[in-house]
Amino acid sequence: MKAIVYTQNGLPIDQPGALIDMDLPRPAPGPRDLLVAVQAVSVNPVDTKVRKNMPVTEPRVLGFDAVGSVVEVGSEVSLFKAGDTVYYAGSLLRPGSNAEFQLVDERIVGHKPASLNAAHAAALPLTALTAWELLFDRLKIAEHGHDGESLLVIGAGGGVGSILVQLARRLTKLKVIGTASREETAQWVRDLGAHHVIDHGKPLAPQLEALGLSQVDHVLSLTHTDDYYEQIVEIITPQGQFGLIDDPASLDATKLKRKAVSLHWESMFTRSTYQTPDMGKQHDILDRVAALIDDGTLRTTFGEHFGTINAENLRRAHQLIESHKARGKIVLEGF
Repeated sequence: MKAIVYTQNGLPIDQPGALIDMDLPRPAPGPRDLLVAVQAVSVNPVDTKVRKNMPVTEPRVLGFDAVGSVVEVGSEVSLFKAGDTVYYAGSLLRPGSNAEFQLVDERIVGHKPASLNAAHAAALPLTALTAWELLFDRLKIAEHGHDGESLLVIGAGGGVGSILVQLARRLTKLKVIGTASREETAQWVRDLGAHHVIDHGKPLAPQLEALGLSQVDHVLSLTHTDDYYEQIVEIITPQGQFGLIDDPASLDATKLKRKAVSLHWESMFTRSTYQTPDMGKQHDILDRVAALIDDGTLRTTFGEHFGTINAENLRRAHQLIESHKARGKIVLEGF
């Protein structure tokens, strides 16, 4: 089968060897596995981080988000059958979606939204799972609740932020404030439902005060947390909640003590990495997101189509991700 791999970590993405095309054997499913014929994929920051930082002793297939058709199921599979069209975000521990065929555990797979084509659906799984888990599982925000409370989303124009803003606006009563530094991104965040958008390139407190908010109840930092942490400590409400998904070089949690602020770190790969008893909840979340897409509550965060799935196009996609200028999700489709 066709696949795109890296064989040496740390190579700059503008070098042809950073990602290469290769033929690999088609895998066979284990008991809980689906064998999926991949139709479309999207690219996430985690793809670039793994490529740069994780050494390999054999070619590694990257890629997490995927849409495809089930061609074979394992002996213990109960949620899907051959012919089903599915979407999922995969696992850190297994070969990725940048290949014609991929194995994935059925417990982290959902039925593709019926109203979306493969490319637009491929934009959703990883960011939707991350946003859902961060908001509802980590912060324990209740659906249709929290009237009068505020949520600040730092980096609201990226992939996770684009879903998070929609979930918070459509499924809760939180006042949603997003941050963006460019006008086109700010408009994107407004269109997704944010009540207000402020510029994270400027001091946050004066902009919040101009909106009538001296402090915010919940802060979710999705990027460059190191740069905003001191401001977050000051603007968050006593007994508020702070969540993040990125990897700051350091984080002094003692600064949250005086306000009794709770700290929540989200990784959507935790359930699959540790095979947690509630691993199947990701199947439930993806099916719920599909239903919300199909009834018009949520919209895809598809940004740009980069063509067919090959090494050259994936190198271009990684390069744009690394520039931090991507808006929405970058999708590739077909081999």
